Amino acid sequence: MALTDTFVKKIKPTGAPTGDKHTDGLGLYLHVKPAGKYWRMGYRFDGKQKTLALGVYPAVSLLKARQRRDKARELLADGIDPVAAKQDEKQAKATAAANTFELVAREFHKSKAASWSSSYAGRWLRGLEKNLFPQIGALPLAAITAPVLLDALRRVEKRGVLETAHTLRQTSGQVFLYGVQTGRCERSPALDLHGALKPVTVTHMAAILEPVKVGELMRAIAGYDGQPATRVAMGLSALLFQRPGNIRQMEWAWVDMGAAMLTIPSLDMKRRVQQKINGRPHLVPLAPQALALLAELRPLTGHGRYVFPSLRTGERPMSENTVNAALRRMGYSQDEMSAHGFRATARTLMIERMPGIAADVIEAQLAHGKSGPLGMAYDRAEFMEQRRRMMTEWADYLDKLRVGADVIQFKKA
Repeated sequence: MALTDTFVKKIKPTGAPTGDKHTDGLGLYLHVKPAGKYWRMGYRFDGKQKTLALGVYPAVSLLKARQRRDKARELLADGIDPVAAKQDEKQAKATAAANTFELVAREFHKSKAASWSSSYAGRWLRGLEKNLFPQIGALPLAAITAPVLLDALRRVEKRGVLETAHTLRQTSGQVFLYGVQTGRCERSPALDLHGALKPVTVTHMAAILEPVKVGELMRAIAGYDGQPATRVAMGLSALLFQRPGNIRQMEWAWVDMGAAMLTIPSLDMKRRVQQKINGRPHLVPLAPQALALLAELRPLTGHGRYVFPSLRTGERPMSENTVNAALRRMGYSQDEMSAHGFRATARTLMIERMPGIAADVIEAQLAHGKSGPLGMAYDRAEFMEQRRRMMTEWADYLDKLRVGADVIQFKKA
């Protein structure tokens, strides 16, 4: 006789040591004990009597218990042991829970962070924490399809941060590739999203590239009436064309006035962690004009660590916005000139206006790395004598532009 909802609800244990079993049919029965009411299914598999747990009443109703029994009977008809199938399903869920996008991403980050710079490692993880973990972080890696990943990336895209969306596609691709390598998924859906996002319009750092206007800039710097250290920082930015961070963080310990050389430690260069640790320092020959600016500033800041200390405390270098703010004060908009633009100005004018200077020598002075099998050989070729001549010629050329000599302005056709 089949069970009813009323019977299941009202039946109580009789106190029998092993509990009471009430059959419903086709192997399903209700096992009533003082601790509760349990749905069970008895069946035979490979000649052995076995029992399958189907849930606890009332969380699992009579109807649901029957549905689970019927599903188990279908497995038996296919030659599958329901108990083994249940264990496999449980293991699969546990595996999926341990292989979510967030957990695998954090595992990958932990394995790579030691070889990354601290700033890049922090930026890498923050990007995922803010943009992808809330959307797909809890999903198993293998369950994330290209449309699912694209939906998450388009949420970022809709905020107008296109470059971030593209970066996240690459970042997530690293996670999925690691998942493939460690057996968490079979393929990266990021590979299928090439071209799916809106393209990023590349904008270059603002820089003045016309000789006459560079001369005007040099006159404006020479006449700058703000802080002397800021004026010297702008002057050295033009003369040395190093990265803005290396200029503002310059230390007096790096400066050898006698040898006319600025030595930037490898750890302070824009390099990968291993290159920072194992690389050589970057040498910047100082032309007489650069030495003069440093000599002018030494009485003001030479007692401290930094050539350009913060006005608030000498324990830190000047702000990264100081040079850009000075350029704005002199009337140059952010679309005309930037602190980073001094590098483009030097590279462009030396190639176009100063014949005889090899591009490799300029690139070496810019500290641009060179990839490929010849990269290490390139790094060893410092071109020091050529760079000394180049830096002096460049400083002299800037002087000529500043006073307005040897400059012919051609009208545009």
